[in-house]
Amino acid sequence: MRYLILSDIHANATALDAALEAAKGRWEKALCLGDVVGYGPDPNEVVDRIRELGAVTIRGNHDKAGSGLANADDFNPVARAVALWTREKLRPENREYLEKLPVGPMTVNGFSLVHGAFRDEDEYVFAPAQALDSLLDAPSPITFFGHTHLQGGFTLRDNKVGVLHFKPASDGSFTALPVEPETTYLFNPGSIGQPRDGDARAAFAISDLENGSVEFWRVPYDIESVQKRMSAAGLPEALIHRLSFGR
Repeated sequence: MRYLILSDIHANATALDAALEAAKGRWEKALCLGDVVGYGPDPNEVVDRIRELGAVTIRGNHDKAGSGLANADDFNPVARAVALWTREKLRPENREYLEKLPVGPMTVNGFSLVHGAFRDEDEYVFAPAQALDSLLDAPSPITFFGHTHLQGGFTLRDNKVGVLHFKPASDGSFTALPVEPETTYLFNPGSIGQPRDGDARAAFAISDLENGSVEFWRVPYDIESVQKRMSAAGLPEALIHRLSFGR
């Protein structure tokens, strides 16, 4: 089965729609690694789309804070302000949906899903030393994780941790990676709604493990229209501007 792997959509409906259009006909089941809301202007629209997709979804830290399941005291002031705004905007049924999202890790058809790390769903895994625990703890050879907004990942083979970087060309849609035997993988599909790897395009992945490959996608979307909605909603200027730079 081919899986569409989404993460860190962050209430950006325009980016999500662009990703779904690009991936149309190429997947059979959608999975989401959390942070459906937060930062962006479209919390209800994005939750509605994820529910309509029937996506298997685990929670992220912004889903907890945005629904009121957790406080946002450990967020920076910008993120906290949007979390509180999101709580006000969410329809009751969407707030309840976010509150009830399961905690990762989750196993799906032989691979694993986490938001941050296996030992802590809110931990950021940026570097090989941080990835090692999750690589060793993983109950399956392949894990998809999010939270960092950086497309790529890590490998463990012959007791050595490797780093994966992907940057599809500006005129291309995806980079395909063959999955090798006797290797443990942590794959990050990147962020749909707020990339932070210097590429402003929406990022996601399509997993075709039966045929031994994972595709890492980047697709452009109408960033200006999202920024206009953010401005109209009174969301922080720093979040509005960073969309243009993928940082």
